[in-house]
Amino acid sequence: MAAITGIALLDTQEQWQLTMKAAELYERYPARYILGPWAPLLVDAARVGAGERVLDVACGTGVVARAAAKRVGRTGRVVGIDLNPGMIAVARSLPATSDAPIEWLERSALDLRLENASFDVVLCQQGLQFFPDKAVALQEMRRVLDHSGRLALSVWNSSSIGVYTGAVSVALAQFVGHEVAARFTASRKAPTSAELQRFATEAGFSAVEVSVSRINLHLPRIDKFVLDHLAATPVAADIDAVDAKARKNIGVSVVEQLQRYTDGDGITYPEETHVLTARA
Repeated sequence: MAAITGIALLDTQEQWQLTMKAAELYERYPARYILGPWAPLLVDAARVGAGERVLDVACGTGVVARAAAKRVGRTGRVVGIDLNPGMIAVARSLPATSDAPIEWLERSALDLRLENASFDVVLCQQGLQFFPDKAVALQEMRRVLDHSGRLALSVWNSSSIGVYTGAVSVALAQFVGHEVAARFTASRKAPTSAELQRFATEAGFSAVEVSVSRINLHLPRIDKFVLDHLAATPVAADIDAVDAKARKNIGVSVVEQLQRYTDGDGITYPEETHVLTARA
């Protein structure tokens, strides 16, 4: 899952349409290590409780939806929607738990095709920046929320490209190309705090608040992890197209850049997101 320099993205949503293989790798690497640690924090921000109806928009392989299912329990309901069929297929393939059952739907955030006022909570982790019409997406989220329902969404803090993403971007620019580096960092072209406030307010939400959330993320053996991670992104084909030496150099470069964050056989580094909460 992340600012882009030198290239304007024509359709970031299309760029994050992954193959089935890439979606499986997405669950194994970025979802587990980069996005997973944030999921309980987003559920906390929405104050999800037992028996509630929760919608996870742009659910990916379901890390947030599964965290919500644990909170609502068997008396609750969780629905995860994503535009990418590969993501939904992987989400459906994962083992069921004793928590609330989760319904996985292939849908666009701009046309949820769900009933009005049918959810108590809407969650969206690292999805808003990819929606081609953010205003419509937020209007849809508000439409499906019941009276005084809660929204909690997160995007990367766009004031910084981030420690890990920045290092990978530098390596990609050097050994693959600047255009590929720009596409890899697409998720970092996120709305600012002020833009988030405006989007939510104009969509009709009240009690809109935007805060900064910070945690430390740990990634295992970074020279291997970065190549596994890249295979789970839309630039996977570009990485496959370069020779073995270039791929090795990407890993070496990222290791060298992140030496100060070394922790055992991997790295631990600080990351931060903007978290928006609001009421319908």
